[in-house]
Amino acid sequence: MSIYDQYETVIGLEIHVQLATKSKAFCSDDTTFGASPNTHVSAISLGHPGTLPRLNKKQIEYAVKLGLALGSEISLKSYFDRKNYFYTDLPKGYQITQDRLPICIGGELEVRLKDGNKKIRIHHIHMEEDAGKSIHDQDPKNTLVDLNRAGVPLLEIVSEPDLRSAEEVDAFMTGMRQLVRYLEVSDGNMQEGSMRCDVNVSVRKKGDTTLGQRCEIKNLNSMRYARKAIEFETSRQIDLIESGGKVAQETLNFNPSTGKTAPIRDKENAHDYRYFPEPDLPPVIISKAFISELEKAQPPHPLALFNQFQKKYKLSEYDANLLTEEKLTALFFIDLAQHSKNYKAISNLIINKINPYLSESNTGLNDFPISKKHLSEFIQLIDENKVSNSMAYQRLFPEMLKNGEKAPLDLAEKLNLIQSSDSDFLEQIVDEVLAKNPDKVATYKKGKKGLIGFFMGEVMRASKGKADPKKTNGLLAKKLNV
Repeated sequence: MSIYDQYETVIGLEIHVQLATKSKAFCSDDTTFGASPNTHVSAISLGHPGTLPRLNKKQIEYAVKLGLALGSEISLKSYFDRKNYFYTDLPKGYQITQDRLPICIGGELEVRLKDGNKKIRIHHIHMEEDAGKSIHDQDPKNTLVDLNRAGVPLLEIVSEPDLRSAEEVDAFMTGMRQLVRYLEVSDGNMQEGSMRCDVNVSVRKKGDTTLGQRCEIKNLNSMRYARKAIEFETSRQIDLIESGGKVAQETLNFNPSTGKTAPIRDKENAHDYRYFPEPDLPPVIISKAFISELEKAQPPHPLALFNQFQKKYKLSEYDANLLTEEKLTALFFIDLAQHSKNYKAISNLIINKINPYLSESNTGLNDFPISKKHLSEFIQLIDENKVSNSMAYQRLFPEMLKNGEKAPLDLAEKLNLIQSSDSDFLEQIVDEVLAKNPDKVATYKKGKKGLIGFFMGEVMRASKGKADPKKTNGLLAKKLNV
């Protein structure tokens, strides 16, 4: 056993989710991503003297929606506080956040792992505002600051130290991203900074119950980077302990180009931030009726749908995973399953045809040109052997995309794709194919039975896809085995 195998990694996460509100947390500035630097700002978000914040109701609604989905206790009364620290991209010199009593307490998120599911506990969720963005790589001598993001509403989700590996962190972040997208409280786009995480890492000998000294790795906006950062930091701490050193409580930065963590500063504690109640905002009071209303409007959750797709619809883990990645896709499948009971065919149609079309055409499911009724009729044509599977996908489906209002049967007849089960028609074509390939017939009769596929292909080609495969196969077998 290597020295590393004697240790256990203990990880807690602080996930920052940027909310999909149209305006900022405490003023009416636009929150649209990608605007020119410092154009979505105002006297309030710039921290001008004499300006006062005003709470965004949507931020409260989104916080409650997420808390309900995670099984948190919703605080009927919560408070805002000031967190004081000086950053160049924090115009006011303090951040409005929640310290004394956050809006959501407790809860859990169940995640899927290779060796089974695991429930990760949530300590709390609190509301706050984002800081701006410092840009260090566009000017060799100066740091540039874009304050468009300053004041954008955030939810910070703080987990318990229940995670034990980079794999579990990946699963937790993936599950949380999927959940906030299902709830439509955030787009969860890590590339745009809509979802970031700080990772608290410590190590201890296996069997120990005391937590080791933790280090916090800040602002990881990529799961690939998070994995690498955790793996490096775990090894670094073990090496340090084994060499007789002690892990210092530090805030770290991860450098993707070197794959290493490096200290930014000593880790602050709560007293370093000089928290005190926000004097310009009243307590947040939430009624039980408001919570009840949001609870009734909760959409189905991703993991519940994943389990349903495997148990009720008998789909593979692979198919269920692909179909539940996005809420619209999952609901589209469920709607289509009301029209057809061939669930595997529906799954194949969505995964192999509909999703690629949406990706290539850059459109969404709401704009898909074929109705669910016509899609179910398309599947029915194949199930009833009226159109062969290959002809349906290769020729009929593209035609349906162009003529979404027309019934699949009408289009199949127009394209001359309706399969024939007429015995005389099939026998004539089979006889012609066998007569044209005497050498292949002789080889088949000597034992090379795999040639049946060749004959089937020739019959289908000669019939232009109209030959019923089942009857054709029986007829070929009968004539070849005489």
